[in-house]
Amino acid sequence: MNDIETLRSNVRGQVLQSNDEGYDEARSIWNALIDRRPAVIVRASGVADVVAAVRFGRANGLQISVRGGGHNVAGTAVADDGLMVDLSSMRAVHVDPTQRTARVQGGATLADLDHETSAFDLVTPGGVVSSTGVAGLTLGGGFGWLARLHGLAADNLLEVDLVTTDGDIITASDRSNADLFWALRGGSGNFGIATSFLFRLHELPDPILFGPTMYRLEDAADVLRRYSAFIKEAPRECCVWADLMTAPPVPFLEERYHGTKVVTLMQCYAGSPEDGEAILSSLQGGEAIGHAVGPMRYADAQQILDQTYAKGLRNYWKSSNFRELPDITIDKLVAFAATMPTPETDMLICQLGGAIADVGVDAMAFPHRDAGVIVTPGARWQSSADDARCLAWIEEIGASLDEDADGGAYVNFIAECEGRSQAAYGANLGRLQGLKARYDPENVFRQNQNIRPASSTV
Repeated sequence: MNDIETLRSNVRGQVLQSNDEGYDEARSIWNALIDRRPAVIVRASGVADVVAAVRFGRANGLQISVRGGGHNVAGTAVADDGLMVDLSSMRAVHVDPTQRTARVQGGATLADLDHETSAFDLVTPGGVVSSTGVAGLTLGGGFGWLARLHGLAADNLLEVDLVTTDGDIITASDRSNADLFWALRGGSGNFGIATSFLFRLHELPDPILFGPTMYRLEDAADVLRRYSAFIKEAPRECCVWADLMTAPPVPFLEERYHGTKVVTLMQCYAGSPEDGEAILSSLQGGEAIGHAVGPMRYADAQQILDQTYAKGLRNYWKSSNFRELPDITIDKLVAFAATMPTPETDMLICQLGGAIADVGVDAMAFPHRDAGVIVTPGARWQSSADDARCLAWIEEIGASLDEDADGGAYVNFIAECEGRSQAAYGANLGRLQGLKARYDPENVFRQNQNIRPASSTV
């Protein structure tokens, strides 16, 4: 490798190799199943460091990977023997309450963003786990509790600053490099390294209505059928996700149910709690074993699932889109719930629709505008000794769900590093391949759910 000392002199942040203190910490990401060893890690302090890293990586023929929050289940932030550009020190968020915008650096997490915007009673839609990186979430589309009301994170993106394959710095928006801006909103990390995002913000006074209701697994089929009917008519302010899981020792649940299999309805109403209680009441029924829905600050609600999806477990997920949740899929989910291989494993059902569906399929790269729900079984486990058992379970349920699904999959929930580009990008794949040939013809940024350049085998 040439000029490593020159790289160090050109970078204000850290440049780490395998024998340096902090290397193992820097290469460690959220998914413990990923154990890769980059040749070089550049912990960038600013955009100039990112430029220097990209130029060094290209000059030395290194596979470039990018770490924002490091939360991607496929582990695309790390490549063996490659160059990791680590943005996790670039976490600044600046809110302009007059213009209702937020400028967010590429290493910021949702916790960073929500903390700053909540001071002004403003929000932009994001994910549901506060340690998630804003960059990866947004480049893949990005949905959470507010997406039905205000659209995807990508729908609220106004511009992106990007370091290109040549180490140039450009801005993409509707007014400048508009075709690239189209691709960045759903095309994942295929077109460069996003160092800054400008988001549109919305008013959201606290508190909102938020929290879980739990039912026994034996009641899950009835609960999910009631849920399926409810989400077809739910107002946009309302977002409910269902999760088949093992009950944690939470205080609102009797101890006899701790460690048993349950179905949880996680409910959010982004409006007055009084209105939300009336609307969500039609979702209730049967014999709930735990209920903790109440007024809550949005920034606090964003952290409720942090422990469930904490760093350090081994993860492998499957993801399938459905226009609605059919009875046959409900029955499959309930049956597979009885065989979940570990207490950490779950099967998540995410409600979409609302404002997400208002945008045309070809308006930006994110194609899944007609998906009503995304079903994501997630195998999670602690020890490598359980790898074979957990991977076999997740492959079986993934194949079974795909028999009834619509063929699409959310790129941020795909655990495979490659091979599912058609499912991820759908009808927009052809246009994305053309833009890839223009902006990254040598496929430099391929450590992702890769879009191959048109007429290329690289």
